Amino acid sequence: MIPADHPAVAHGKLGVLLVNLGTPDAPDARSVRRYLAEFLSDRRVVEIPPLIWQPILRGAVLTTRPKKSAHAYSQVWTEAGSPLAAITAEQACKLQERLGDSVTVSHAMRYGRPEIGASLQALMDQGCDRILLAPLYPQYSAATTATVVDKVADKLRTMRWQPAMRTLPPYYDDPLYIDALAADLGAQMVQPAQPEVLLLSFHGMPQRTLELGDPYHCHCRKTARLLETALGRPDLRVVTTFQSRFGRAKWLEPATDAVLVEEARKGTKRIAIAAPGFSADCLETLEELAIRGKETFLAAGGEELTVLSCLNAGEAGMDMLEALVRRELAGWV
Repeated sequence: MIPADHPAVAHGKLGVLLVNLGTPDAPDARSVRRYLAEFLSDRRVVEIPPLIWQPILRGAVLTTRPKKSAHAYSQVWTEAGSPLAAITAEQACKLQERLGDSVTVSHAMRYGRPEIGASLQALMDQGCDRILLAPLYPQYSAATTATVVDKVADKLRTMRWQPAMRTLPPYYDDPLYIDALAADLGAQMVQPAQPEVLLLSFHGMPQRTLELGDPYHCHCRKTARLLETALGRPDLRVVTTFQSRFGRAKWLEPATDAVLVEEARKGTKRIAIAAPGFSADCLETLEELAIRGKETFLAAGGEELTVLSCLNAGEAGMDMLEALVRRELAGWV
């Protein structure tokens, strides 16, 4: 029997926490510096011993890179703020509508805000003692999915009453994901001047991560193979590339920017680029590909480069996300 003076405690509810990579609070050097300091201090992101890396980070990197990155962010910033933050919030809102009152949906960023620990605590405060953690990374990498789980563990370590947790598995080869990509990208490529080549550009990782056993490269390659089959376009040459190289280490190849130059010099006139490793459009798609990538291709002799949107909060993407989440909530709902 509960004592009459026992404080009311919310419990028994289900929560879903969508997590994406993160973004600075504003497109200015100060905000970008703070964001990069957190991001690039993660030992899963930069696997160089801190005694060697931190002086480099605090010196050359955080002195020169924030201004350049702030300019890049300023070119894609919207009235709603960072595209990545705005789209992730929209995904959470639409998923909440689809799941109804039986589940509470929230979102967070691994770096920046909303912060994972605060979002997890807010769900717990609302009575969600069973929570599905949903990293929005189709392909698994220690530098993405694993570091989200690390951050959740950091928060759980401080909690007296911990929620029961599940984690959405990577869905790089899930038919729901492949079908959603094929439907969405296929619809975007319905235009009079069809592309000759479709580049599937994934975020790059140092080559060393593959050699150490990270499955990311294999996941990307399998996504690309399955997507090419699902598109069913024998007239379209599909090429897999990796973007966003940083530093002097060898990265996964071929590099997106190098392939754009190579294709233009070979005589390819029209290219479409899709970024199936990103669940939402962000700096890497809107600035690196759509602005700098286009400049690179045209300067090398190409004529038309079209960057296709990510799944974002469109119907195909939301149908997929809802189905994945409902499947992982089975037994709880």
